[in-house]
Amino acid sequence: MDCAARTHSVVSTATMTSALFSKNSAHSRVFTVKCSSKNVSLDGASSGLVERPWKLADARLVLEDGSIWKAKSFGARGTQVGEVVFNTSLTGYQEIITDPSYAGQFVLMTNPHIGNTGINFDDEESMQCFLAGLVIRSLSISTSNWRCTETLGDYLAERNIMGIYDVDTRAITRRLREDGSLIGVLSTENSKRDEELLEMSRTWDIVGVDLISGVSCKSPYQWIDRTRSDWEFNDNGRNNETFNVVAYDFGIKHNILRRLASYGCKITVVPSTWPASETLKMKPDGVLFSNGPGDPSAVPYAVEAVKELVGKVPVFGICMGHQLLGQALGGKTFKMKFGHHGGNHPVRNLRNGCVEISAQNHNYAVDPESLPDGVEVTHVNLNDGSCAGLASSKMKLMSLQYHPEASPGPHDSDPVFGEFIQLMKQEKVKA
Repeated sequence: MDCAARTHSVVSTATMTSALFSKNSAHSRVFTVKCSSKNVSLDGASSGLVERPWKLADARLVLEDGSIWKAKSFGARGTQVGEVVFNTSLTGYQEIITDPSYAGQFVLMTNPHIGNTGINFDDEESMQCFLAGLVIRSLSISTSNWRCTETLGDYLAERNIMGIYDVDTRAITRRLREDGSLIGVLSTENSKRDEELLEMSRTWDIVGVDLISGVSCKSPYQWIDRTRSDWEFNDNGRNNETFNVVAYDFGIKHNILRRLASYGCKITVVPSTWPASETLKMKPDGVLFSNGPGDPSAVPYAVEAVKELVGKVPVFGICMGHQLLGQALGGKTFKMKFGHHGGNHPVRNLRNGCVEISAQNHNYAVDPESLPDGVEVTHVNLNDGSCAGLASSKMKLMSLQYHPEASPGPHDSDPVFGEFIQLMKQEKVKA
């Protein structure tokens, strides 16, 4: 309140003192309010504009269903198109935004408060951010973590990633659950009309697009880093035996490589287009097919490589690798309504009856009815009954639709890396 402006007074500072109760009352309380004005004329007009202490809505999220969501921007500015998916993880936003599997997607966090732990460079799951943008309810105004090196907003701005906040993420999530994943356009550009952004959302598609080639490494490299000793949570049953593993990079997360190294693997990471014949020349004890973004049907070259390796060497597929294995075996994959994204998905291990709480991030799944005889469904997602794992002892393969390395997420499924070690060890004994 500007007292000078309200009273048309030429006095720049006024002091008002008032008693809420009578001075004779035992509960009397006195307060003082000081109001000031600067360069205010007698008619109350200010000589200059006063900047508001809060940010106004300066961004729009336009969805292909025609809905328009006003929001406030952080990170980079501009206009970006992508598929909108929601993630139910409570923590781990840094691992999520650096997961290459989110290429081409806007990630909406259902947990409302994001950014409170800032950013540190120990938790990154790749060398850069591949997601199209980040959608959150509330952006933390401060950071509080002993490892924090910068804020989330600064981090995204440096990497040219758009973000919006102060938007009704619960309402958008309900819409995605009811209608399925939607294409959207984020924009901070006032020059672009709503109709123009809507047209962009309706003419762009993520189905059938090869997103893997944009996130894979360009040449082979060696990975040696293990899980740090102060973060190691499962070192039971390890031995000093070393296994040579070739890991196909379809968008691989660093923690998959750390967990394999911690289990005694010497890892060579190769590009997604690496020929199977070259892999066999390296004489690996096993091959890993990693996670990755997008539609498995859009990368037939990867399916062919998997097909050539199955049965010749022990193989382990994770997420995209699981889907590529399904197709290589003659099965079919399909796009889910809104996918699985989060660190709290229950999965039943059909071999031992145990339930694992898992970290998941995928929009496609394998149709178990399309798989040939001899391929066993080992895991089932308890939310929707979808196929979450495959195995075949005859073909020396195993796979999971979810992320056993977590990051972020629970560690229930970490022992599966030990199962891969056993699969390679059995083959070594036969040889």
